[in-house]
Order: sequence, then C-alpha cells, then structure tokens
Amino acid sequence: MDGLDAKGKPYNRPMLIAILLVGTFCTVLNQTILATAFPTLMNEFDVTTSTVQWLTTGFMLVNGILIPVSAWLSSRVNTKWLYIGAIGIFELGTVLAFIAPNFGVLLTARLVQAVGVGVTMPLLQTIMLSIFPPEKRGASMGLAGLVIGLAPAIGPTLSGWVIDNASWRDLFGMIIPLVGIVFVASFWFMKPVIKTHKSKIDVLSLILSTIGFGGLLYGFSTVGDNGWGSTSVLSFLVVGVIFIGLFIWRQLTMENPFLELRVFASQEYTIAAVLSSIVNMAMIGVEMILPMYLQIVRGDSAFESGLTLLAGALMMGIMSPLTGRLFDIYGAKKLATGGMFLLTLGTIPFIFLTKDTPTLYITVMYAVRMFGISMVMMPTTTSGMNALPANLMGHGTAVNNTARQIASSIVTAVMISVLTNVTTAALPAKSMLKSAPLDYKTKAIDATLSGYHAAFIIAVGFCVVGLGFSFFLKSKQQVLKNGGNK
Repeated sequence: MDGLDAKGKPYNRPMLIAILLVGTFCTVLNQTILATAFPTLMNEFDVTTSTVQWLTTGFMLVNGILIPVSAWLSSRVNTKWLYIGAIGIFELGTVLAFIAPNFGVLLTARLVQAVGVGVTMPLLQTIMLSIFPPEKRGASMGLAGLVIGLAPAIGPTLSGWVIDNASWRDLFGMIIPLVGIVFVASFWFMKPVIKTHKSKIDVLSLILSTIGFGGLLYGFSTVGDNGWGSTSVLSFLVVGVIFIGLFIWRQLTMENPFLELRVFASQEYTIAAVLSSIVNMAMIGVEMILPMYLQIVRGDSAFESGLTLLAGALMMGIMSPLTGRLFDIYGAKKLATGGMFLLTLGTIPFIFLTKDTPTLYITVMYAVRMFGISMVMMPTTTSGMNALPANLMGHGTAVNNTARQIASSIVTAVMISVLTNVTTAALPAKSMLKSAPLDYKTKAIDATLSGYHAAFIIAVGFCVVGLGFSFFLKSKQQVLKNGGNK
C-alpha cells in the first residue's frame, strides 16, 4: 500500500499504475494499428481509399472532441468508475470491430473505441501527476510517455506483421483478452485518486467544442483528398475556427468554465504546450510519410516498412522512462534543447533521400529522431504541468492533448498536400509515356522523390521552430530560485 486515495483510504499504487499503463497502451495503440491494413480492408469491403480513411479520420475526430470533455469528467466522476467505464466502452468497440460483418459496422466500432481512448489517454496523465509530488513527476510521466509515445510508434510494425501473417480481424482480436483482464482487475485495483466535486456540464460549451474542434479536425483531415481549394475543406475550417473562437470567449467569461483556458496565463505551461505540439507534429508527420516512401518508391512490403521504423519505436520505449528520471535531476530546458537539436539533425538527411538510400541508414536516422523526441515530449509536458496548481491539472492535461490532436491533423494535411502538389507539378508530360517510356518512368520517380523531399523540408521547419522555443523554457536553477513549481 503506497498512498491514500481521495477518500483517505490506502491503495496499492504499483498495481494501480500497472492497470493504467497496460489499459492505456491498448487503447492508444489503436490510433495507428490500421496504418498498414488499409489495402487489405479496401479489398475485403470493396471500398475506396477516401472511404477507408474514415477508419482513422473518424477515430481522430471523436478522440479530439472527447479530450476537452475529459477535464470535466475527471473532476466530476469518481476516477475508478470513470476508468472502468472508458475501458468497458473501448472493449465493446474492439469486440464489435473483431466481428464486423461490413464496413459500416467496422466504422461504428472504431468510433466507439475512440470514446474510450479520448478519456483514458488524458486520464492517465492527470492521475500520474496527481499521485506523485512535483520532484517525482518526471519519472512518473516518463512511464506515461512510454505508453503515449511507444504505442502509436509500434502500431505500423505490429500491423504489418499481423496483416502479412494472419487476418486483419486479429488486429482487434489480440487486444480483446488484454483489455478484458484490465477491465476485471480495475474493480479491485483502480481507486478514486482525484478529488471530485459536483458541477453541471455547460451544454452550450459542449456544443461549441464539438462543432469547433470537430469541424477543424475534419477540415484538415480531408485536405489530402480534396485539396486546399475545396469548398468543403474551407467551409469546415472556417466553421471550426468560428466555433472555437466562440468556445474560447465563453470559457474566458464563465466563472466555472467547461475547459479552463487560463492555464495559458503560465508562460512555462504555454511554452511547454507549444513544444509538445511541435514535437508531436514532427513525429506524426514523418511516421506517416516515411512508410509511404518505403512502400511506393522502394517497393518494400508493409511489414518491411514497419520494421524500418521499429528501432525508432524501441528507442522511444527505452528512453521515455530514462528521460523522465533525467528531468527530475536536470529539469526540462537542457533535455528539450538537446532533444530538439538531435531531432533536427536526424530529420535533415531525409531531405536527400534517393530510391537507393540504404535501409540501415534510414533506420539509424529515424532512431536518432525518436531519441530526440523522447527527450522532449514528456519532460516538457511535465514541466508545464508542474507550473500549474493541483486543481488545474485535469484542465492542463486536456488543453495540452487537444492542442496535440489538432497539431497532428494540421501536420498530416500540410505534409500530404505538399507531397501531392510538388509531385504533380514535377511529373513529366504524359505524351512521354509513348515516345520515351523509360525516361518517363525515371522522371516520374524523380518527381515523386521531389514531393517527399519537400514534405521533409516542412518537417525540418517544424523542428527548427521547436528548437527556438526550447531556449525559452526555465532552467532547473530558475525553477528552484522561484521556489519550485506549484
């Protein structure tokens, strides 16, 4: 027994943390578990690329809408029952996906899963911040980073192996028993560790949040298919921005806001949130573009492209707990600056990829990038949260995760758009197909590579901006001089 819960009763902290980590790993893994399964699902259900993409787009939409709500839920609902409810909903969605007889049922199952993920991911961070004192939060958030960073990173490799060796249904089938064990164990080991108070949900804020974040995320997620000039894309983006503006205005004028945006009054929190979003953009953007390069330009299989990313995913898994402990010793600034430098250094070589670039070289450079990301992601998040009082932890986590979700959608849209537009502009005239087919093939590959080079230049740009922001974080000495973070 390692602590007292919100009701003053002792509880087993190691077991509570284990339940949290295993359960959240299973839920977050589902963000990228279908990464290499789309071609298989398109054949299985006879659907187009734009249709199958909804399995990820819809998942991200529901996820993004639920995350802001999680702050209110964690302050209103007993932690134990909130986590059990979220894991139960996720398990229901996973079983539904496993037995899905058609695409409509599979899509519905993914949306149900997303409800569970939208609650468990921010709840993990809020609980870890609540049950540890500030001087030990680095190590605890390092464990959270192991889940939040490693699960999406390992998804494409695992997905490729399952698709090549079993059925797509096994992607869901292998998760069902694990989540079932977590669900049952939660009745004994999950405890109400966050203090709650009665508060009514502001329905208008919920509506504004849903339309605003939903519209913005949908708009960005459809740019790849429809282009920036599409009326539907622009309409959703405009509606999203307007409703988010109204949502922000309402939160700042309410006595008890639905989502406390005053967390941005803390400079340390704001810089940390920006850095966390930028590093997430750098990670998600390359995680999405690199497998496409490996499969389309080099002709690698889904599993081979996943294996190339595996070393980076393992690097993230190994380093997250270590960087958490280093944060407790050295603070965020040194880690973040060093990490952003490594991330920038590891991304620049991708601008010069050719169709013959050695796989080992790509694997090593990708691992260097992930090493840098592990030094930045959770240490900066912890630094930002430490700057907030305990009663704002849930809101700070929700705001940070919402920003990261939007950032992920933006980088996906921007990089796919740049890749597509540059490739199309550089393609040779179709008349060459008849007059000089071999030259056409060579120039078409060069055009495709130009698109990837341009997309990676964007990724480097994000890294450089993040490196600049890292210098504004407070050093360990400054934090101690100011009396420590709250």
